Amino acid sequence: DKHHKADDAPYGGGRGQVMLAEPLYLCHQALSAGEHVHTVFLSAQGQPFNQQKARELLAKEHFILRSEERRVGNECVDEEISIGDFVLTGGEIPAMAVADAVCRMVPGVLPDEEAFTAESHWDGLLEHPQYTRPENWRGREVPEVLLSGHHANIEAWRREMSLRRTKKDRPDLFAQFQPQDKRDKKILDKINSDER
Repeated sequence: DKHHKADDAPYGGGRGQVMLAEPLYLCHQALSAGEHVHTVFLSAQGQPFNQQKARELLAKEHFILRSEERRVGNECVDEEISIGDFVLTGGEIPAMAVADAVCRMVPGVLPDEEAFTAESHWDGLLEHPQYTRPENWRGREVPEVLLSGHHANIEAWRREMSLRRTKKDRPDLFAQFQPQDKRDKKILDKINSDER
């Protein structure tokens, strides 16, 4: 309007301000330049955002993240996602979280692909524990295998710790996990045997 106002009180009353529909719509139209651009509506009511969704968004040539006025959402949105079961003061932090989760997988952002494929949630598991110097910190030692220099043993230990950690801390993720190879099956047999 003539006062350059971009938000107003919600209809029906209530606290806070809501972005006006027209500026949001005009912004969306300018960004999409008349073509369809995959648009994500960020809201507490959306489907939970996860690593798989980040990978799906990475596959898009372009995408738009937006929040606020429902009518614009219904007009311009392809999907609705939430970064968790909580509410924030605005859409900026969810947009930054989604953008960061996607952008870190763009080639060249991190040193190499392993910088994100070896972390939690990439393959449905939690990451193995990380340690750095000193070897002994307040009586707590770094596991010997990590000091051995034997890369195959280190990799096997990391995979085992990843499976154990996921089973203990995120049984919901563990229940969905499918062994990737014979090594996984062998580790799972060992974990099950230890629990008997």
